[in-house]
Amino acid sequence: MPLIRSVLHMLFLAVTVIPWATAVFVIRLFAGPTAVYWACARWLKLSVDSGTAILGIQNRITGMENLPTGPLDSAVLLVKHQSTWEALLMPAIMPRPLAYVFKKELLYVPFFGWAMACMDMIHIDRSQGTQAFKKMVASGKRLVGQGTWIIMFPEGTRIDRGQVGEYKTGGTRLAIQCGVPVIPIAVTSAKCWPRKAFIKTPGIVDISIGKPIPSVGRRPDELMAEVQAWIEAEMRRLDPDAYK
Repeated sequence: MPLIRSVLHMLFLAVTVIPWATAVFVIRLFAGPTAVYWACARWLKLSVDSGTAILGIQNRITGMENLPTGPLDSAVLLVKHQSTWEALLMPAIMPRPLAYVFKKELLYVPFFGWAMACMDMIHIDRSQGTQAFKKMVASGKRLVGQGTWIIMFPEGTRIDRGQVGEYKTGGTRLAIQCGVPVIPIAVTSAKCWPRKAFIKTPGIVDISIGKPIPSVGRRPDELMAEVQAWIEAEMRRLDPDAYK
């Protein structure tokens, strides 16, 4: 049954992404970036809702009260990365526009990547080194000035359940440069959607949003160490079986 459910969900995403992306191209001709973002977020919510209906994956969210509330209050969200689930989920549950920081190669993915290119996000060319970071900071300052929240996966790639990746300081460096707090988020998605797995299993994914951590006057490495300590301690509390 998990195999059949996984095939059905993948087919659902494949079938719906084409008309969704086409609609986004049309919306972009007549509306601004905010309308384009929410059009994309609606498909991502549809993807998550279908994951609940077809795959049996439920979300249990805590800590929403820790998110900024002012219309121009921004932050850098630093999220534990175990699967594709949280990449789909975050825009579906967050009340404000998000800007992902991602490698530009994703823009070449048919329909999905093309629609991403229509949104006001931060895509970087890692081969450019320091120039890529300068571009990220410039775009980040512009976006946080609009009240957009920036989202990053500090481990850089998906990490197996119960494992800890290398927490890179790009997210904290960006937050310090932009003068906004960081918000750590723990996600136990690998319980249902393991890294690189095609077959998903029903269950509950916990999403725990931590309190904002000020970045002003901090060093990137020690700020990221605090973020990592909170996320990994929370992961052990939420998913103790993975860390026996």
